Amino acid sequence: MPDRNTRLDGKRIAALFTDGVEEVEFTEPRDALTSAGATVTIVSLKSGDIKGWDHTDWGTTFKADTTVDSVSANQFDALLIPGGVMNPDKLRMNKGAVAFARDFFEQRKPVASICHGPWLLVEADVVRDRTMTSYPSLHTDIENAGGKWVDREVVVDQGLVTSRNPKDLPAFIGKMLEEFAEGPHEGQDRSIREEASRHAND
Repeated sequence: MPDRNTRLDGKRIAALFTDGVEEVEFTEPRDALTSAGATVTIVSLKSGDIKGWDHTDWGTTFKADTTVDSVSANQFDALLIPGGVMNPDKLRMNKGAVAFARDFFEQRKPVASICHGPWLLVEADVVRDRTMTSYPSLHTDIENAGGKWVDREVVVDQGLVTSRNPKDLPAFIGKMLEEFAEGPHEGQDRSIREEASRHAND
């Protein structure tokens, strides 16, 4: 059970994913969030069924609560982006999903992403000068986008929580609950502010 410092009563959490999501990277964080008192809303690219991936084959089917075109970051307190190879690859090709994720950073709200999930953050251009981790194959993508990649089970940087794979879920969930409970972080929009400053000086 979450302690009083990680209670999330009344908090609204968006879980952004589509077909091919690594299901355990959604279900275990979701269960922890709901146990802490939060409401978790599945936001996807389409309405209806979302097919989960269970390690090597298709697994559980989830029902999308809403679509990225029907909601905004204003309606939520934090964002969860689970991984799976197919899921974030599809998300990063969708302008609505990219904008939805970026809006959480602009509003300085906490974001937790695991495994291949940070692909979407690279596309949203919010990783510059941020320290983070991910599935190792994203190492170069993150560094090319200006981030600092490290090989640790969980990394926290001003409201951004990242982990490498399902084995890291206990550490990931613990830090996710802490950051979500703390709420907005002053440095969460750092990459966006620095990008704007660079353009202003061009």
